[in-house]
Amino acid sequence: MKAVVVTGYGPPETYTVADVPVPRPGPGQLLVRIAAASINPADVRLPSGAFHDVAPLEFPHVPGNDFAGTVTEVGAGVTGYQVGDEIFGQAVPRALRAMAGVNRPSLSTGSLAEYAVFEADTPFLAHRPPGLGIEQAAALPTVGLTARALMATANVRPGETVLVIGATGGVGTAVVPLLAEAKARVIATATAADADLLRALGADQTIGYAEAEYPSGVDVAFNLTLPSDQLTGVARAVRSGGRLLTITYPVPQQEWIGRDDVALHFVLDMDGTLGGMREVGELAAAGRLPATIGRRYTLDEGGQACVDFAREHTTGKLVVAM
Repeated sequence: MKAVVVTGYGPPETYTVADVPVPRPGPGQLLVRIAAASINPADVRLPSGAFHDVAPLEFPHVPGNDFAGTVTEVGAGVTGYQVGDEIFGQAVPRALRAMAGVNRPSLSTGSLAEYAVFEADTPFLAHRPPGLGIEQAAALPTVGLTARALMATANVRPGETVLVIGATGGVGTAVVPLLAEAKARVIATATAADADLLRALGADQTIGYAEAEYPSGVDVAFNLTLPSDQLTGVARAVRSGGRLLTITYPVPQQEWIGRDDVALHFVLDMDGTLGGMREVGELAAAGRLPATIGRRYTLDEGGQACVDFAREHTTGKLVVAM
């Protein structure tokens, strides 16, 4: 089969598309023919060597977490899926087993490939709803899970003002509509070229990325892009008694933000306790969780998709169709 292949630690410019053996499913696993996949930060950060000490990779390595595809083989003991099922979901590389969920981890051989093996018993895989297209399903898993977890943690109330830092990315374009549905007043950072898109998604106001443009006295701030040890400027925008939620590493410490009157939350739900892929699919099929696809690529262009993700400003998700 063809796959995006990483042969050693380095930048995404070194990725190639090559023939590798089709992985085989073991007990409790599924073999899936991938129809589409989307790019996530781990696809470029893990092969960079940044997490070598905690999650060393075995090479050749096939990146890719999010996918939509068709089950082509089921391993012994699998009861929830059968050959021919259309499914979608999110699974992390097996190198991240120690950092994955404790009870039912979602692991994969890498979705930027024609075929991949997944664990069947996990909340992060689900049947693809009939009303959810293949590319949309591939774009939504990680960002949909994260957006739902942010909303569940923040408990945003009608009329509250929410500042979204990094609103034009995959998570931002997923969470802004949910905030609008919750009747929050949404202030989103964006480029001028993305402002109309974010307003269409539900943002009330867009601002630039400079800290000088941040408003003051917001009830909630979502940080979706800045390193979590660089949030003092975001924290200054939050009113006393407000909430600051972040999804980026390193895991933040209260003293780093210079405020003890702002509740700080690191949002990472690796066990699906706040909901899994079935809930993401239901929201998407109902039109409440749109997938914003910024660019599309073929599998032969999969390496370039990773380069573009790492090097360029991107809007929404980058999707690779097989």
